[in-house]
Amino acid sequence: MSARQPQSRARRERTARESLGAIVLGFEIVVVFLGALVVFGLKALPAGEALIGGGVLIVLMIVAVPLQRFQIGYWLGWFVQLVVVASGFLVGMLFIVGAIFAAIWAYAMIAGARLDHRTAAYRETNAGTRPGASDPAHEPDPDFRSDPDRKENE
Repeated sequence: MSARQPQSRARRERTARESLGAIVLGFEIVVVFLGALVVFGLKALPAGEALIGGGVLIVLMIVAVPLQRFQIGYWLGWFVQLVVVASGFLVGMLFIVGAIFAAIWAYAMIAGARLDHRTAAYRETNAGTRPGASDPAHEPDPDFRSDPDRKENE
């Protein structure tokens, strides 16, 4: 072993929108796989088209996950939602599945953006201050007891 330790790079902090988008797409991958099997099983499309189409959609989702940090990942996620909803033309019940995931995606994008704006505003207002560093607002209250029976903890 060498005396010098390699310096590790600081990891980039993911945004809330990026994290929520990755979670939604991750769950949706499983649903699209099962949906492709349903399309195949009900013979709504020939076997090759159903399975290859489902596979292409899954690959698009896998590609969209790391691209969530860029605007293209956001739009690729919306495109995937559109295709999943449109798969309802093959099997009607997939309209419902697609609509549910499109709604979850929309909520994740809106809520994630809202959280990111709040985080940015918080960091901007607290820039340069360290909690507990001669800031009376961050000093612990000496009269506060961590008591689960206190009225404030309900």
